[in-house]
Amino acid sequence: MAKKVKQSKQKKEEPIILVTNDDSIGAPGIKALVEAVMDLGRIVVVAPDKPQSGMGHAITIGHPLRLQKVAFIDGVEAYTCNGTPVDCVKLAVDKILHRKPDICLSGINHGANHSINVIYSGTMSAAMEAAIESIPSAGFSLLDYSMEADFTAAKIYVRKITEQLLKRKLPKHLLFNVNIPALDAGLIKGIKVCRQAYAKYEEDFIERTDPHGRKYYWLTGDFLNFDKGKDTDVWALNNHYVSLVPVTFDLTDYALKKELETNWDL
Repeated sequence: MAKKVKQSKQKKEEPIILVTNDDSIGAPGIKALVEAVMDLGRIVVVAPDKPQSGMGHAITIGHPLRLQKVAFIDGVEAYTCNGTPVDCVKLAVDKILHRKPDICLSGINHGANHSINVIYSGTMSAAMEAAIESIPSAGFSLLDYSMEADFTAAKIYVRKITEQLLKRKLPKHLLFNVNIPALDAGLIKGIKVCRQAYAKYEEDFIERTDPHGRKYYWLTGDFLNFDKGKDTDVWALNNHYVSLVPVTFDLTDYALKKELETNWDL
């Protein structure tokens, strides 16, 4: 009897890891993420039922949200949601877990989320929503857009970082943006803690005409890095490191705030 009580207590104390993404429940990246950490706690997956890349921090207010339990990996509880990545996190906490998980992991995204991408990324917005709710979180991205991408090396670093998250006493609003170069594990030099590079997209809208003669536009553009620093995420990735950027959702410009308070006649 005592042994059963002890086992029950151990199971109760097992950390809960919420897993989500923006590429949808069917993306290989989320499966790779779960495979990397599934023995580290109770994994609960709540992910969009269709791709939601570029949705940023959007939430659904104009139509009903639905959750559906689905088959995923044996032994892993998983649900799809018809909303955004942020909706997935909100519903997971309120309607599935009925409590906050110990950590939230988002990804592994197919494609980069370095520098300015963090603003647009559904992957990072899901992790950020969790951090806003006092759930330490990390978003993971592999610099390979292909659905046939090799996640072998990415899984090694996902696990390494997740183990660190679970073993430490963390700030409740902790949020990591982790990008992994598309290289064999032996070619990756390690993890570099970075700042976000100053970079942006030089955008262009290609104009086309549909079969009905109506114009439509297709967004394209080139990624331009204006930041020559060697402490940035773009530099780290270009030099075969995994980049880890600690992110905050407080958008206050504190230097400008001080300037306004001191020198402006307001």
